[in-house]
Amino acid sequence: MNIARYIDHTALSADTTIAKINQLCQEAISHHFWSVCINPAYISLAKSLLKDTDVKVCTVIGFPLGANMPEVKAYETKLAIDAGTDEVDMVVNIGWVKSGLWEEVKQDISLVFQACDQTPLKVIFETCLLTDDEIIKLSKICSEIGVAFVKTSTGFSHNGATIEAVTIMQQHVSENVKIKASGGVRSKETAEQMIKAGASRLGTSSGVAIVTGMATPNSQY
Repeated sequence: MNIARYIDHTALSADTTIAKINQLCQEAISHHFWSVCINPAYISLAKSLLKDTDVKVCTVIGFPLGANMPEVKAYETKLAIDAGTDEVDMVVNIGWVKSGLWEEVKQDISLVFQACDQTPLKVIFETCLLTDDEIIKLSKICSEIGVAFVKTSTGFSHNGATIEAVTIMQQHVSENVKIKASGGVRSKETAEQMIKAGASRLGTSSGVAIVTGMATPNSQY
């Protein structure tokens, strides 16, 4: 198993510097990670740093709370694609999910999906805030829309990916929808457990530690 190719090498904290983006991209090139996952303001920089490599650029939309107006998320998505992102990770409106506003949730995701056109869309659930039934309902909605991935977490709430959440998602998405486990994936052992449970992608800021076996300090993502 080549774990490196599962990894979206991530730097999403508010204090991420230009120097950190440079480091992130160089690490991604060195270890052949699937992508770097960064905030939209750094897409152009990352795209230039990764030119002529096999590393993709992934960005986040409506991050980390998901409570932006759907039209804002769609416009942000269009700008991100115009800037050169290869993949888009959007956060659902978690408050709408908790309120049972399923038509509004579906419309929110659909607008971003339409803005993506052919760009793969991953939908972030924030599973630690949801019930099993809510995870199941969201998984089915995302399958109906036809997104590329469902994703466990932003990495900025009180918990990240769990085997239980990945398993529920795996059981209730269609066969064409993949799973990204993110938040708290900091070791090779955890990474392998998430993959075994059904994850096809891993969002982590500990990618180097995972592939080298080095210890990593605690981090949200």
